[in-house]
Amino acid sequence: MTDVEPGRATPDLLEIEAQRSRIREQHLRPVGQRPASSARGLHHTALISGDVERTVRFYQDLLGFPLTELIDNRDYPGSSHFFFDIGNGNLLAFFDFPGLDVGPYAEVLGGLHHLAISVEPSRWEEIVRRFDDAGVDYMVHSEVSVYFTDPDGARIELIADPLGEMYGHVVL
Repeated sequence: MTDVEPGRATPDLLEIEAQRSRIREQHLRPVGQRPASSARGLHHTALISGDVERTVRFYQDLLGFPLTELIDNRDYPGSSHFFFDIGNGNLLAFFDFPGLDVGPYAEVLGGLHHLAISVEPSRWEEIVRRFDDAGVDYMVHSEVSVYFTDPDGARIELIADPLGEMYGHVVL
């Protein structure tokens, strides 16, 4: 590796692909040979909200994910725990922490890089039009993915590919 700027090294792409190949060979089983998952599905993913009402307006009114519940967060006095339906029995949840300075969103090891949510292609196009009307900054990739940040800085992707597919590749 060679340094291209302080603190950042250029990765050896041949070495990385060799490692990917080794991991695929060692761990990736063909569909018919994979055991069933021990999980039933994603119950919810929880993010942090800096303002409950602003988050509800963004996720329900702009993205079209219905608010399903708003309850007390048992773990922090005065905090709310609220949920949005993102389809197929999956929920996107939020906590707020009034009075606690949680700081700005940060991408860290073990943290959230982005959350990808599948939407029907016609809904995808409609949401992108709403982004234009609402002045939301976004980036379209490969004509099926739109990346943007929520009001608290979390990176979200809406992908028009069906569940289990990504850019024409079956991943499930």
